[in-house]
Amino acid sequence: MSAHYRSVFAPGLFAGKVVVVTGGGSGIGRCIAHELAALGAHAVLIGRRLEKLHETAGEIVADGGRASFHACDIRDEEGVKNTVQAMIAVHGRIDALVNNAGGQYITPLENISAKGWEAVINTNLTGGFLMARECYLQSMQQHGGAIVNIVADMWGSMPNMAHSGAARAGMVSFTETAAAEWARSGVRVNAVAPGYIASSGMDHYPPEAGPMLREMRNTVPLGRFGTEAETSAAVVFLLSPAASFISGDVLRVDGARPQVRMGWPMQMPGEEAQQRNAVKPFEGFHRAVVPKVFQS
Repeated sequence: MSAHYRSVFAPGLFAGKVVVVTGGGSGIGRCIAHELAALGAHAVLIGRRLEKLHETAGEIVADGGRASFHACDIRDEEGVKNTVQAMIAVHGRIDALVNNAGGQYITPLENISAKGWEAVINTNLTGGFLMARECYLQSMQQHGGAIVNIVADMWGSMPNMAHSGAARAGMVSFTETAAAEWARSGVRVNAVAPGYIASSGMDHYPPEAGPMLREMRNTVPLGRFGTEAETSAAVVFLLSPAASFISGDVLRVDGARPQVRMGWPMQMPGEEAQQRNAVKPFEGFHRAVVPKVFQS
């Protein structure tokens, strides 16, 4: 294992920048925070569990980066206002926000309660809106900035996760609207839609979901799961100066999964094809851990 994050981006790309990553204590958010810090940013981790935030921040510092963290429930409006205010009091400004925090559970549409529906909507949509609004009002309106919202592969529906699909579709619409309204302040807003990513988030599902999760790769034309580093790279690109004329867009990281059609005989790539440079997995995250559901 390499001792440092192997980013494809230029060293020092985010030197002196303050970047907030919600859900930064684990999974994809942890990877994003590591890469941004490796590129010179001060990564500010937001989440509900202090122990996870503390652990990830410690990893970043041990790797030579800069990180801090704040415990915050992004669904709580006053909590979000106060947390953003506290970050600005320390750092002076917020240059970028990655709205990564989210979550859902597997259940048929007819079995979703109003409480369960609201919990997922509030986490995956309302919380992201509150974080973006406060970062804009308290910093980006005056200084500019970039926002990336993490959504999901919800094109063509999300059976057994209707609450999440509705929230993610709402976040795509929010992304487009915020890009139009906040451009006047020099703020870009985009989204990244991960497909089937081998992340610790998969371990939050019940054990009986294991066989289904392990088989999902067989519905992806590229024939594999994506890596956390591949998702992070998309986020970093959209935050970078190279994306300065991209706003209101969604970058999918899904191996062409939404293009699968009934009646089309999908041919899975063989082992040789999967190792060709254009499509083989990018394993840039030196601290990546294989999800338990994929461990033999």
